Amino acid sequence: MFKMFKDLSSHKELMLILVQRNIKIRYKNSVLGFLWTLLGPIFLICIYAIFLNLMKFDMNLPSLVTGIIAWQFLAMCMGDSLHAIIGNANLVTKASFPRIILPTSMVLANTVNFLLSMIVLIIYLIIVKVSFGPLILLPVIIITQLALCLGMALIISTLNVFFRDTEHVLSTIMLAWFFLTPVIYETGYVMPRATELIGPAAYFLFFSNPMTGILTAYRAVFMSSGITGLHLVGISFAVSWVLFVIGVIFFQKAQARFGDEL
Repeated sequence: MFKMFKDLSSHKELMLILVQRNIKIRYKNSVLGFLWTLLGPIFLICIYAIFLNLMKFDMNLPSLVTGIIAWQFLAMCMGDSLHAIIGNANLVTKASFPRIILPTSMVLANTVNFLLSMIVLIIYLIIVKVSFGPLILLPVIIITQLALCLGMALIISTLNVFFRDTEHVLSTIMLAWFFLTPVIYETGYVMPRATELIGPAAYFLFFSNPMTGILTAYRAVFMSSGITGLHLVGISFAVSWVLFVIGVIFFQKAQARFGDEL
């Protein structure tokens, strides 16, 4: 674990170069280029404002957009991580550097986009006069989601080296995970029904999904809704950090075999 941080710290220049490269690749041949990072969430807010107005969907727009932006961060990190190693086969087989830099740089590139989206979201929330909660907790939530994203990216990038059908399995998992996570609905909407079906254990199962607690925390901070069951959100946060540790260990144990598989 400590070796990972040491490797990343001693190769900061390479990390920065790869992060910049990943951002440039995303907007290559785009007329507006990096401006899409700011325009994306603006268009998202406009589209869902129209959708909620037409469909009379029982969810407020700030809560919905918050959930979608946070979910997109996870989804982009996991999708990009599929090719973090196999897409850099020449580097992996011919150059000597900590391999963990490759998936980490992809996650950090997505983090830049995510933070800019968050700025747009906060400006929007100020405009619509949302009552904020304790914003001091926001860095803790973001760092926890970053740990989750990096842990999952390390696991996925490793699996895709050895099992090339990982991409197809991941798309199915992400679809199921999306609907099991309160992205387009709020926790309070589903929990009474789930409790009726399986009892009090529903809360533990629901918050064992790391994104449940993360989204609940974001909404509590941005909309001053309060966090119902702080210990339940703690379960989600703990799972996020456990997945981070598992991802680091899994990657470090498998990386010696990357050259043989590529």
